[in-house]
Amino acid sequence: MTINPFRRPPQTRRTPSRLTTGLAAVGTAVVLYRWALRPWQRTWGATRAEARRPLPGDALAPRADYETTRAITIDAPAHAVWPWLVQLGQGRGGFYSYDWLENLFGLDIHSADRVVPEWQEVELGDPVRMAPPDQFDGVARMDVALIESGRALVLRSPEEAPDDQAASWAFVLDPVDDATTRLIVRTRMMTTPAMRVVLDPAHFVMERKMLHGIKQRAERRMPTPAASEE
Repeated sequence: MTINPFRRPPQTRRTPSRLTTGLAAVGTAVVLYRWALRPWQRTWGATRAEARRPLPGDALAPRADYETTRAITIDAPAHAVWPWLVQLGQGRGGFYSYDWLENLFGLDIHSADRVVPEWQEVELGDPVRMAPPDQFDGVARMDVALIESGRALVLRSPEEAPDDQAASWAFVLDPVDDATTRLIVRTRMMTTPAMRVVLDPAHFVMERKMLHGIKQRAERRMPTPAASEE
């Protein structure tokens, strides 16, 4: 029997199937999202110190397993940012985010481009609605839990909500100097793994836009040096 010295030896390894390759790619994406992208989303714009520090309202959701701390620098003093915070809410100033996206779900959100005097009065216990009162049995709301004028506004889930649905949403203004403010926003709530799959990206997209919306409005309404001299 003659042996051909140029004949290739039989293949001992099988080429990975498309299924195997696809599963590997999905697994890699999940790992990258969990350990790189998700931590970045949850602390977008915040320093490590801001993300770790206690903030007003933390104790309102003591069993929270979901927390985000996001922040932005605004070139305006705290007193110029505060009016935009106190008029948050459906039927009021809106949330300065993607109104069109919120309205796809019938939330009837219309973000204000001006400070409205009649929306500047807010008291403890006042509801801040996320949707019209005739939707979702009227429970799509948070209540004002803490007010420190010019400094902090904290919303919480309604008192009638079960303990396992406790949530808080805190807006804190930290003056950097007379003309600059850090706006820090923290959310704490109880969730489920399935809920977090949707909540993580959606919350990030909408809240990031909200922070930019507040920044743009507060900075736009500040007088220029020339106007101030006049």
